[in-house]
Amino acid sequence: MRKLYKINVEKKASSLKGQLMIVTPLVEDLKLKKEERIKQFADIKGQVEIINGEILGYSQITKTVNLEEQDLSARKLSEYQSHLRSLQKEKSQRISKVLAYVNEVHLLCSILGLDFGKTVSAVHPSLHDTSLERATNISDITLEGLENAILKLKTERKVRFQKLKDIVTSLYDLWNIMDTTREEKRNFSRITSVIRLTEAEMVEPGALSTETIQQATQEVERLNKLKASRMKELVMKRRAELEEICFKMHMEPDPNTAIDKSNAMIDSGLVDPGELLANIEAQISKVSKEALSRKEIMDRIDRWLSACEEENWLEDYNLDSTRFSGGRSAHINLKRAERARITIKKIPAIVDNLICKTVTWEDDKKQPFLYDGARLVKILEEYKLSRLQKEEEKKLLKDQKKIRNLLLNEKESMYGSKPSPRRSSSFRKSTNTTMTPTPRRNSLTSPTPDLMTPRSYSGRHNGYFKEFRKLSTGPLNFVSIPKEDTISYSSIFSSEPESPPQS
Repeated sequence: MRKLYKINVEKKASSLKGQLMIVTPLVEDLKLKKEERIKQFADIKGQVEIINGEILGYSQITKTVNLEEQDLSARKLSEYQSHLRSLQKEKSQRISKVLAYVNEVHLLCSILGLDFGKTVSAVHPSLHDTSLERATNISDITLEGLENAILKLKTERKVRFQKLKDIVTSLYDLWNIMDTTREEKRNFSRITSVIRLTEAEMVEPGALSTETIQQATQEVERLNKLKASRMKELVMKRRAELEEICFKMHMEPDPNTAIDKSNAMIDSGLVDPGELLANIEAQISKVSKEALSRKEIMDRIDRWLSACEEENWLEDYNLDSTRFSGGRSAHINLKRAERARITIKKIPAIVDNLICKTVTWEDDKKQPFLYDGARLVKILEEYKLSRLQKEEEKKLLKDQKKIRNLLLNEKESMYGSKPSPRRSSSFRKSTNTTMTPTPRRNSLTSPTPDLMTPRSYSGRHNGYFKEFRKLSTGPLNFVSIPKEDTISYSSIFSSEPESPPQS
């Protein structure tokens, strides 16, 4: 029995050793795989902790990987790897965002003339430290700090841009007032570019630096001091410009800032020259704006006056007895006379249209349209009236001519065609008297009154027009009357028909 038991034990032991020898390599292989898997988990988890630390902004990151009783399956490893890739993507996005913010800060600092390193270091030192020992901080705090820095820089850029723009505007005004040379202006061409560019287009380094603004400010202060010393001269110059604009547009400038009054007020110290100049500048702006609204009417006035000048020329032309014996010039004048007659026929329509336009302008502006101080509508209405009276008198003279011819024909039929010496002398004297052009008159009550133009109107209303502010250079006689029509009615009846000779 003992012998049999001993044999079984030996067989069993031999079997376990064999199995152990078979299992041992498998166990060793599994241990190696486990260690390798643990290393993979540790590496992935370490990277995850580092990235999380960078995102959270930890300055010191320690790896505390505890893998006791952890799931080391391939599925778990895949989950860790997926999480790591997600964090790596987020890190890449944050780095790109930080770099974009840093580049924008660099650009703004360049424009404003600020220290870029100091600006970004205030957000986080790693943003300016280029050493490899310190990685760029990509935490939420850093991103928020960069956003705030950019917002602050943009606000500063906006303030400086507007400030420099205001300074440059003042600089341009002073240059215009002081007649600054082009060479002096060229020194500030870089600064004055702010007028042409928008805020976003100002990208030149130092364009909005404190040094640039200070340079422009000092130039404005220098010109202001120079302007103060020449203020009286400037006031006179701007007043002359105001009067020139008013003269061209036939407007009346403000008498309170006349040159003599301005001189007296400045010399007496009753008014600040700067305030007086500002007042004149405001008047120039107002007059210039009104001049634009008057332009259409002024053009129509010029057209009307041009037609009146042609009518005046045609009258003188008709009175010229040698108008057909001048060679080539006679042909040219004849052509002009034909054109003048066509133009003269348009005068009534021109005047009516001008009145309509003027009334519309007055209704729109709620003020009368003054021409050299007189209301234009009144001038035009009086012109129409005088023209109508002129036409009536012309018609009357034609009727008188018919009566005269009729009486002369009756005399010829009764006493023959040869007039008596006394009648011939009387008729010749009357003819010679009436054939001589008489000075034109403006009185509406004269036998042949001239038409009322702005020139003649100013003669009747000296309070409305100045002596040298005439639309035309001389009085205009707008309707021509043939020479033969100027014989006075009384000359026809200067003598009674003589008694027939006694046989």
